[in-house]
Amino acid sequence: MRIVMGLAVLAALTTATAAKADPCKAIPDHGPMPSYLHRGAHVSGPVVYVGDGDSLCVAVGQGPANWVEIRLEDFYAPELHSPTGPAAKAALEKVAMGRNAECIVNRQSYDRVVATCRIGSRSIGDLLRAAGSIEGGNGYGQGKH
Repeated sequence: MRIVMGLAVLAALTTATAAKADPCKAIPDHGPMPSYLHRGAHVSGPVVYVGDGDSLCVAVGQGPANWVEIRLEDFYAPELHSPTGPAAKAALEKVAMGRNAECIVNRQSYDRVVATCRIGSRSIGDLLRAAGSIEGGNGYGQGKH
């Protein structure tokens, strides 16, 4: 029993630490975006990390060096530090975590790409709205990301 409890505590600490840092490393913090992430590129893979209510990582290969951070183009979640931010993150985790996402890249934004992503036949933004998630983050209604 102590071993199981110890493993649970270790897992919780590891998860809490990982949540503070950006684990998606396919796009460098500084410098050019990899050429395979050009405008119109299709990338797909399992969703392996959710940063907030409208950002996630898609694994296009093994390990964090191949995790592409994506800002959803069609959904503006409340900011993580806002009162409804944690619920928005939980909603995206419920909709997308571990599922295969197919994304079409639009552009680069800092160390991530802005893209429209689908799970099955529906966009993740539509899935979030259907699940009752409320929009309202930075840029909502302004056409910005």
